[in-house]
This record gives sequence, C-alpha cells and structure tokens, in this order.
Amino acid sequence: MLGAELRVLGQLLKGLPTSGTHAERLESFYGPQATRYDAFRERLLHGRQALVEKLNLAPGERVIELGAGTGRTAEYYAERIPTLSSLTLVDLCPALLAQARRRAQHWPNTQVIEADVTHYRPHELMDKAYFSYALTMIPEWFLAIDNAIALLRPGGILGVVDFYVSRAHPAAGLRRHAAWQRALWPAWFGHDGVNLSADHLPYLRARLETLYLDEQLASVPYLPGLKVPYYLFLGRKPN
Repeated sequence: MLGAELRVLGQLLKGLPTSGTHAERLESFYGPQATRYDAFRERLLHGRQALVEKLNLAPGERVIELGAGTGRTAEYYAERIPTLSSLTLVDLCPALLAQARRRAQHWPNTQVIEADVTHYRPHELMDKAYFSYALTMIPEWFLAIDNAIALLRPGGILGVVDFYVSRAHPAAGLRRHAAWQRALWPAWFGHDGVNLSADHLPYLRARLETLYLDEQLASVPYLPGLKVPYYLFLGRKPN
C-alpha cells in the first residue's frame, strides 16, 4: 500500500509533461499510475457521492459523464445503472479508460468512449451530464461546459464537483478565499496539470439556472492542516 502510494507520489512530483498533444500528455502522466489512480485519490477527491445524490438519477434517464477517467464516480450509483436508459463515460486518456472498461463490463447499458469532451456529441440528447474533477484537467474548459450544455435536452441537468479558487471579489453570496489560498493552490496543483480557476463557477452560474451550490474545503493527503477549496454545482439548461 505504502509502496504503491510512493510510486504515485513519484509520478506526481515529475508533473504533467509539457510537450505533445493534450491527449499524449495525459497518457504519459496517467499511464504509469492508472491501476493505482483511484486508491491514491480516494482521500483527496471529496464530494463525488454528494454530487451523485444531488443528481438524483432516475430510471429511464440518459446520463453522461464527461472526463470520466477510470469511471470511479459511476460506482457511487452502481445499483441505479441497470435502471438507466443509458450511461456514457467519455475521456481522452486510454490508460484511465481501460480501468473504466473493466468496471463497465458489468453494466450492459454502458458505453465507454475515447473522445475529447469539448466536442463529443452522443446520438441522443442527454437528461443529465456531469463532470467529476474533470474541468480542472481540460485546457479549454469553457468549450467543455458549452458542449455539455449543448448535449443536454432542454431542462436537462449538469452537475460539477471540482477544485477551484474564488475571485478576489466574488459575487454576493459566494465565498472569498484568502490571497494565499488563491496563490498557493493553483501553483500546487498546476504542476500536475490540474488548473484551479476562479472563472469556472461564475461561468457555470452564467450559463445555467443554479439549482444547488455548495462551497467547501477538503483535506489534502500529506499536507496536514491545509485544506483545498472545492465546489459542488447543479444547474438546469434553459427550456
């Protein structure tokens, strides 16, 4: 267990490669740690079960996860998957998708797609879509949000859980993080290609009707006493 974590930590210390396409950089970075990806991040990626509960996935719905990685988030609602009309898991990294396919082999109504979530479109409009710690990994995140909204039916729901930092002067009612938080966390996570942004949440709120928003702080493994901000957002596409 400790040896596996140390190997993942070693990969994290190397950071995301700076050369090649985005897909090539992801594969180079995540390939060596794909089989240990979930175990290491279980203590870091908070709010995923809460996201699933808030989405309230119902029988007969068409659901899509964008930036699905290993498909771990789908396990939080595994008992509901057989009741869905369909579940689609989309990601750009083959090594992580190999883990998703192992999970999905027990879910006959599930398809795993290797594609860029900034432009992938299913054949049918979706009832619900979500990003689970994926937007921070997508350089053109605004295109990913736009595409997610486009692939939803009118009135469909988009859910997001991810790290972030606030703007220096956030809108009324939103949390304001200290200057050291706004400086530390983007620099800390940016080494591994995780880009914490002050603009994700305002963009989501501008594009969708806000149904639910929770801003929280999460503990970080090996950094006692420090907590990273994350948010959980649900929004409805206009009719």
